[in-house]
Amino acid sequence: MREASAPNFCPPTEEGVTIELQDENGDSVELEFLGSVIISEREYGFFFPAGEDEFQQSGEVLVLEVVETDEEGQPSEFEMVEDEAIADQAYEEFRKVAKDLYDFED
Repeated sequence: MREASAPNFCPPTEEGVTIELQDENGDSVELEFLGSVIISEREYGFFFPAGEDEFQQSGEVLVLEVVETDEEGQPSEFEMVEDEAIADQAYEEFRKVAKDLYDFED
């Protein structure tokens, strides 16, 4: 089991955990959960597209805000982070706390 390197970081419980989400068009996309961070009482999840199409091979990490949790406190609903400054801040915090788990390109 992986351990958090900071009190505001929640790593995946095991490598390769994926979830399937539907976009606003109803299309499904499979995403690998990389972890989440809490900033100013808001939780942001980081996901890597799992698959073989062009978008999924881009190496882009998606930043989604947790907007709802289930009865066990686990994230159950996400929204895209529209504000680029907030997404950048969350991603930089993620890079800092997850540096021992992942290799990031500068």
